[in-house]
Amino acid sequence: MGNGRWSSTDWQNYAARNVSGKSRTELFTRRSLDDAVNPARIAMRESRDSADNPQSTPIILAADVTGSMGMVAHKLMQDGLNTLATEIYARKPVTDPHVMAMAVGDACCDQAPLQVTQFEADIRLADQVRNLWLEGGGGGNGGETYMSAHLFAATKTAADAFEKRGRKGYLFTIGDEPVLDGLTREQAARVMGFETPRDLSSHEILTMAQRNWEVFHIILSNEGYARARPDAVLRSWKALLPERTIQLGDVDRLAETVVSAIQINEGAHPQDVTASWSGSTALVVAEAIRGMAPVPARRGLRRLFG
Repeated sequence: MGNGRWSSTDWQNYAARNVSGKSRTELFTRRSLDDAVNPARIAMRESRDSADNPQSTPIILAADVTGSMGMVAHKLMQDGLNTLATEIYARKPVTDPHVMAMAVGDACCDQAPLQVTQFEADIRLADQVRNLWLEGGGGGNGGETYMSAHLFAATKTAADAFEKRGRKGYLFTIGDEPVLDGLTREQAARVMGFETPRDLSSHEILTMAQRNWEVFHIILSNEGYARARPDAVLRSWKALLPERTIQLGDVDRLAETVVSAIQINEGAHPQDVTASWSGSTALVVAEAIRGMAPVPARRGLRRLFG
């Protein structure tokens, strides 16, 4: 998947018909898991080059949708997807973005602990995001099964970026809770639809995912669990991603933070990235990316703007 290109005009027309003025429950009407986004029913999700996108870059946004975290999907639908696509086109940290959205829950108790869209490059992504079920569950067990997103990325994605060009995609998990430690054999079978020889730890799953993906986690530091117990959340994620755990204070700036992290990982200097945003966005981004070090670009330093 991944034909077409994102257009602000297409988004404006789509939003006027389907998004503007709608509450979360009006926007996300599904009340059960659709087989089309059920990872156990999916053999593979593909990001392939095309005439529209000859140098495709797969990007996964895996958002917690338990409890109040359904707001993340709502924010993405309100304008986050449009901001993400248009800013990547404008700044060019990577080429030809193909975006997948995931909805993450709790494999211990949720009916839909993971949902997965296709990789899309145009407005079709919006319809797929709206088809996700915001179950709103979670088990009160001190975390969510974020690692299901990493396991899917490691085992059920294929992309020309890493198969043809040796370029990794980007995977961002997003939420307010600690990460539960991996998946049991039973959970993997139920959620992913395949057998594993034993339980898989978070470290094992993360190592698998990092073969083809640049992996980050964004803690929504002013929301829910993270607001009440920030040290517990940070400790959980820093143990896995010590230099790639981002603390975001304003969920309204999620898309800008994702774009900024990609820019820095592709070689831009954090101070230059911060200065490229205006007003309060610059302040939020500066705090979020604090501690991220510039990474030497693998193919020559990319420009901040195209």
